[in-house]
Parts: sequence; C-alpha cells; structure tokens
Amino acid sequence: MDDPTKDDQSNYFNYFTEIEEHFQRRRGTLLMVSTLDWALMETWKNAGIPLEAVLRGIDAAFDKHDQHPSKTRKINGLGWCSQAVLAAAEDMKEAAVGAASTNPPSAKSPAGQGFEPETIAAFLRRNADLLHTAKLPHTTGISVHAVAEDTAATLRKLAREIESAKSAPRLEDLERHLTVLEEKLFAALLAATPDEEIVTVRAQADLELSPYRRKMSAPQIEQLQKQYVHKRLLEKYNLPRLSLFYM
Repeated sequence: MDDPTKDDQSNYFNYFTEIEEHFQRRRGTLLMVSTLDWALMETWKNAGIPLEAVLRGIDAAFDKHDQHPSKTRKINGLGWCSQAVLAAAEDMKEAAVGAASTNPPSAKSPAGQGFEPETIAAFLRRNADLLHTAKLPHTTGISVHAVAEDTAATLRKLAREIESAKSAPRLEDLERHLTVLEEKLFAALLAATPDEEIVTVRAQADLELSPYRRKMSAPQIEQLQKQYVHKRLLEKYNLPRLSLFYM
C-alpha cells in the first residue's frame, strides 16, 4: 500500500522548488531567495494557494515591471509578486465557479492580511498565548519553557509598543526581531529533542529531496532541510511561526 505522507512530502518540496526556479528564470539570474521568501512561499502553501496561481502571479509581476523598467527598482524578492499572486489565486477561484472576477483580492484575506498596528499587535499576543500554553519537552540544561516564556513576554512587550506608538512600526526592524526570537526558540527545541528524532526527520527530508538535488545548489538544499525540520518541530509541539508573513 502506498504511503500517503510520501506524496504530501513530495508535493511540499515540489511547491518550493517550482516557485524558486520559475522566479529565477523570470529574473534571469540565480539570485538566492531569502528566508523571508521561503516563509512567504510556505504561507502561500498553507493558505491553499495553488502552485499555478503563484507561477501566474510571478509572471504578471514581471510582465508589469518589464512594461516600465527601472534602473533603481528591481524585483529582488518574492514580496514584489505577492499582490499579483493573490490576484491570480482569486481569478482562478472565480473561474472555477464560472464567475468573472470584478474585485481585487482583499488585503484582509488569510494570505494577504494587512499590516495595521492593531492587526500586528493581535498577532503577537496570539502567538504569546500559544507559547505560554504549549506543552514543551523537559530536559536538563537549557529550558525550553524558559525560552518560550521569555519569547512570549517579548511579544507582549512589542505589542504594547506598537499600540502606543504614534507612527506605524518599521516592518523590516520588527521582522528582524521576530526572526531572532524564532531562531532562539528553534535552537532550544533542537537541543531538547532527542538526537534520534532529529536524525529521523532529516533522513525523511533527504529522501524526499533526492529527486530535486540536481536542480538545487547546496545552500538551497540546506535551507530546505532546515525549513523541513523546523516545520516538523512546530507541528509536534503545536507552536506558531512568529514571522509577520504568517499573520
């Protein structure tokens, strides 16, 4: 009997590699996608946006940019294609039910939620609550619970600062802060998880990555392996992603 999880994992890797390769072809260079780009791709996948919609959206973004080329503004990341991807997904959804799309996708949709201060603050507090109530492993040495509680406290502090600020938060600075918090949390989880479990997960990743190795560079493979392990750890302990791309 076929293992259904094998197809799921293959589709997981294929989704990322197809998007990355298509983006690189349209840009005409082998520019490495950033950590935020990987997070954005996973956001699209988790939101149920079809691969075809993402590829159409990338094409639409580049086609629009090519019509009005600029020496100073280039498409250096998938974030430039985000709205076009959401529009393509909406068009496909409307076409599937036989209706013409007359309105652009809402900025409040699950995959394209706005970055209003109150929305960000609510997102940070929700993640803080999940960290506080999570059932985390107990080990000698580093305390995952302590790291989680410190992270939750920092998220609540950031939420208060955003709500009391007179101007909108600098999203780049906030995202960097959240990335640091997430990396510390991942480090604690990795340290507290038995080596055998990590080895098993990495073996699963290697197995599912094998069809794509010839198409990917070593840094790309390493990044995808890392994402895979992190995803499995978060699923195991029911923990949230802290990046703004998961709002």
